[in-house]
Amino acid sequence: MKDSTHMEPAGAVTRTTRDLVRAAMSGWLGTAMEFMDFQLYSLAAAIVFNKIFFPDVSPAIGLIAAMATYGVGYVARLAGAIYFGRMGDRIGRKKVLIITILLMGASTTLIGVLPTYAVIGILAPILLVALRLIQGFGAGAEIAGATVMLAEYAPVRRRGLVASLVSLGTNTGTLAASGLWAILLAVLSEDQLLTWGWRVPFLLSFVLMVFAVWVRRNLKESPVFEERPDVVDGVAMSRTQAEAAFQDKDLQDKDKGVLEAGLRQRKGKAFFLALGLRFGQAGNSGLVQTFLVGYIAATLLVDRSIPTSAIVYGSLLGFVTVPVVGLLGDRFGRRPMYIAVTLLTIAFAFPMMLMIISGSTAALMLGMILGLNVGVLSLFSLESVTMAELFGSRTRFTQLALAKEIGGILATAIGPVVAATLTAVTGSWWPIAAMLVVYSLITLLSAVLSPESRGRDLVRLEDAV
Repeated sequence: MKDSTHMEPAGAVTRTTRDLVRAAMSGWLGTAMEFMDFQLYSLAAAIVFNKIFFPDVSPAIGLIAAMATYGVGYVARLAGAIYFGRMGDRIGRKKVLIITILLMGASTTLIGVLPTYAVIGILAPILLVALRLIQGFGAGAEIAGATVMLAEYAPVRRRGLVASLVSLGTNTGTLAASGLWAILLAVLSEDQLLTWGWRVPFLLSFVLMVFAVWVRRNLKESPVFEERPDVVDGVAMSRTQAEAAFQDKDLQDKDKGVLEAGLRQRKGKAFFLALGLRFGQAGNSGLVQTFLVGYIAATLLVDRSIPTSAIVYGSLLGFVTVPVVGLLGDRFGRRPMYIAVTLLTIAFAFPMMLMIISGSTAALMLGMILGLNVGVLSLFSLESVTMAELFGSRTRFTQLALAKEIGGILATAIGPVVAATLTAVTGSWWPIAAMLVVYSLITLLSAVLSPESRGRDLVRLEDAV
């Protein structure tokens, strides 16, 4: 398929290097905060919440209840993706990104001041679930909005590199949350942790929220959103208004062509291709970063600190992997890079598992580090820009948010459950490798069917296919 690379459109709204740096910082901070909030909660749910919010039940039931409150966040994320995605396409990216960061930061901070079950009884877990829902509602559009904003800000020749910076926020947030909890567990007694220590990470997120809001308030709107011919006075026209505008004799031919293409296109194909591209990264992430840690500890009887350390080291290496893959995507195109990375993942799936079960700690850690960087972070880097380029500007925010969240629910949330079932039934490790292959094959097929999107004019209202 032909590469659609071209120079920046004539008459494009320009942004300075300082504007681009501020946009990059905004995207990185928001994504870091999203993943830090979720990691803080998941660790707290596993370590202390069953004791301070669900103390009147057995430890096992308390843990299940605490993890269930973690799960409701994913339901809220989908609702947030729909609501804020549409808002972002209608009134602009900047306004929505300020709202989402406030929702995430405020709900996380309030968790840190919640009274426990011992103080207010059953109202404590109810408030915890409510705040978790608010947190997820804001997070559902955060990474999609940050991805859209950075892709629409970036110079066309460096769009892959700039957009990939959003992916680095995931590493930053996960490492920050894990580091905070590691420090607390090392320096506090269990009594101190249960009485006040667990609140510290949640309260510290307030500082990050204030800084992120300040950065975003001083951020200019996406130049692509401002260029759209269907945007008037900062608000997108309805379809009826756009059709009426198309009939306007004073409308420039260039804008008329963009409006016509956007109004006439039938939606759907680009969304399913994006969902397929998302499936490999999300599914592989659920297996490598979530399921394998528990499998190695419970089934292989290896100390949990070993696979956890491998994830930490792999995430640190990701600070190199992500931008390098973004640069390669700018150089060779999104489609060839997707095909290459998914083929590498497929080829490495079974060797990775053989390294993990070899009995060698070094081989186990190396296998997980390589698996994380090839099968998860490399795909995440490509996903950040490719999905934005596949969608037209009129519905880019909405479709990207939905593809990310639906793909996450189907692959990341359900995948570890399927893997646990298959490994229990077969009594073997091979289903894990097979699932990595299947997830990657879905992404490979989607990449083969997708057009080359590198350099596409993001102002166009219609999808790339």
